[in-house]
Amino acid sequence: MIALLRGVLVEKHPNQAIVEIAGVGYDVTIPVSTFTHLPDPGAEVRLRIHTHVREDALALYGFLTSDEKALFEKLLAVSGIGPTLAVKILSGVAAADLVQSIRRGEVEKLVRIPGVGKKTAERMVLELRDKLPAPAGGEPETPAAEALSAVDQDVLSALLNLGCARPQAEAAVRKAKAGGTPAEFEPLFRRALELVR
Repeated sequence: MIALLRGVLVEKHPNQAIVEIAGVGYDVTIPVSTFTHLPDPGAEVRLRIHTHVREDALALYGFLTSDEKALFEKLLAVSGIGPTLAVKILSGVAAADLVQSIRRGEVEKLVRIPGVGKKTAERMVLELRDKLPAPAGGEPETPAAEALSAVDQDVLSALLNLGCARPQAEAAVRKAKAGGTPAEFEPLFRRALELVR
């Protein structure tokens, strides 16, 4: 099984990274949280990998930290959650907030994550509440920066990948920017995701 990839980042998108190693490009599915911390294409990158094997496919899921990979694998242990939904969950909420919501049994917060219904949220709490460590703290704040249309497109793409309709996603991005949200990917994405619900 592939557990780690280290190579040149060829492309990155909110849900995908292509890493070239010895002339071979590996297509890796990533959550938004990993995307926001990836270097620019052309730089070396190191991703921790979960290899998912099915009869008809071999898929790679990548994470920058071992903690995020461990949380992804814990989500896979919940009945009804496959790798696609697990990536959506990690993209829809910061890892520390997810752990906190599960540990506190906050089903109403979990159902706000795209793709998570009440039964799935209840199973997450029931099956993971005692298996998750106490959160060590939130992610660092991202400083405000000048708006870039490429960032807006990445946020829009991430929202569409989570199943949001394009008109609502575009309106949410505009409202998030107008509301003074920093124009960097992660804060803009998180705010737009709240507005699109």
